[in-house]
Amino acid sequence: MTGATDSPGTWSRPRGLDHVVHAVHNLEAAAAFYASAGFQVGTRNRHPWGTHNRIVQLPGFFIELLAVEEPDKIVPHAPGRFSFGAFQRDYLKARQGLSMVLLESTDARADQRLFDAAGIGGFEVFDFERDGEGEDGAPVKVGFSLAFARDERSSHTGFAVCAQHHPQNFWQASRQCHANGTRGIRAVTMIADHPADHHIFLSAFTGVRVLHSSSMGVVSQTPRGNLEILAAASFRDQFGVALTTEDEGTTVAGLRFSVGDAGHLEALLREGGVPYVRRMGRIVIGPEAAFGATLIFEEARS
Repeated sequence: MTGATDSPGTWSRPRGLDHVVHAVHNLEAAAAFYASAGFQVGTRNRHPWGTHNRIVQLPGFFIELLAVEEPDKIVPHAPGRFSFGAFQRDYLKARQGLSMVLLESTDARADQRLFDAAGIGGFEVFDFERDGEGEDGAPVKVGFSLAFARDERSSHTGFAVCAQHHPQNFWQASRQCHANGTRGIRAVTMIADHPADHHIFLSAFTGVRVLHSSSMGVVSQTPRGNLEILAAASFRDQFGVALTTEDEGTTVAGLRFSVGDAGHLEALLREGGVPYVRRMGRIVIGPEAAFGATLIFEEARS
């Protein structure tokens, strides 16, 4: 597999943030944490390949809390086939945290062809359905097609796009209302020793040709939130969390949310016993409390 190249058509489909996978050892404990932090957390769902999840839904974006609950069902990787379950299992052997970034897609197969042409693909599209629960509690079907991408410099970070088959069954306004006042996603933040090394991959993956580069890192301004790669020192300076990259390319370090009332959020976190710090006007919950992730809340400007 060669590195990403500046090939025609690579940037023809700008892709907004769709969701992240937050891989954890104890699904119920992670769900309880998110609930204590003021999020509404969905019920448990089961995948036929051995992982279970619970969903925190925001407008157009969700956090997939996920654990490997039935390891005997996991299918191994194969040439040209990315095993979602095997990837999460292997990630959890070393750490908990944000294991995968997924962008929105209207046509997973078209995006897979673009990834192949850009030198960041090489995998078959993965299609699946599962049972869900409608807004009225009735059973519904939800379905997804995933097209996977690979940054050769980032061995333990997963990348894909997600096309939904029955979006009307999945997105529910009543489940996007959270006691902490979170309104939406602002950015998924990664760290790397050398953010510029991932510039071409980031552009090909997001479909955004012109990225914003600075001494702090590189940013792709997608149709829904930013996907950004910062130097670890910049992440520490901005959010007060010191992380190491261990020469493993990009690490998905944090989520930046828009929140309506920071004072209300602080009171809720204190009541729920959730540790946090104030940093440059932001409220930050560090990875020790947030199961390997950093959650950053920024007050929305009126």
